[in-house]
Amino acid sequence: MIAVDALTRRYGGFTAVDDVSFTARPGRVTGFLGPNGAGKSTTLRILVGLSTATSGTATVGGRRYVDLPDPGREVGVLLDASAQHVGRTGRETLTIAQRTMGLPRDRVEEMLALVGLTPQESSRRVRDYSLGMRQRLGIGTALLGDPAVLVLDEPANGLDPGGIRWMRGLLRDFADRGGTVLLSSHLIHEIEVVADDLVVLARGRVVARGPKADLLRAAGPAAGGGGLEQLFLDLTEGALA
Repeated sequence: MIAVDALTRRYGGFTAVDDVSFTARPGRVTGFLGPNGAGKSTTLRILVGLSTATSGTATVGGRRYVDLPDPGREVGVLLDASAQHVGRTGRETLTIAQRTMGLPRDRVEEMLALVGLTPQESSRRVRDYSLGMRQRLGIGTALLGDPAVLVLDEPANGLDPGGIRWMRGLLRDFADRGGTVLLSSHLIHEIEVVADDLVVLARGRVVARGPKADLLRAAGPAAGGGGLEQLFLDLTEGALA
């Protein structure tokens, strides 16, 4: 389980994340929504140990990411597919991660097959990959250690409609097998389709959280039949007013 409790991050006089609290539970996909600059990426970076909190905590299974003895086997992370080493091939990228985590060599081939990178594609250098291919490679890297938790930031960027359907099915299957998924995306429809729970941020603060069905039901006629997209606009525009 992911638990974020009273998390705050300040940069000088600017507060990027302001007293944020939520949980992402096993067996469920938690959609993490908010307009640009809402604090989503900062929250995720703190969660996976890339930034430090000014106050509050963000833990996975009760421990900070930096305190996990073998984080790749417990938490799969994809925050920026464009950050991959462009001089390596896809297979080399996975092989280095496999060796670092002490995994069997055949795990690399399993992941390449899972994410749909052919032998020819996996032998190409990442600099020659499309964004969608980089996303698939990043997801393969995140899943390599068979973690119980996935933290993904905009994983559908660059995927074609078939790739988005594949992604949706992969995340649903992961959660249905008991995994915890925290999914940040600007593709509200995709969040609406796959998420069980929602956390909505605006100006660094949580403006809504809870089961998706409950939030949509509570919005009722106020959402004007527009579903999650209208609810999102109502919540974030109200916070920004």
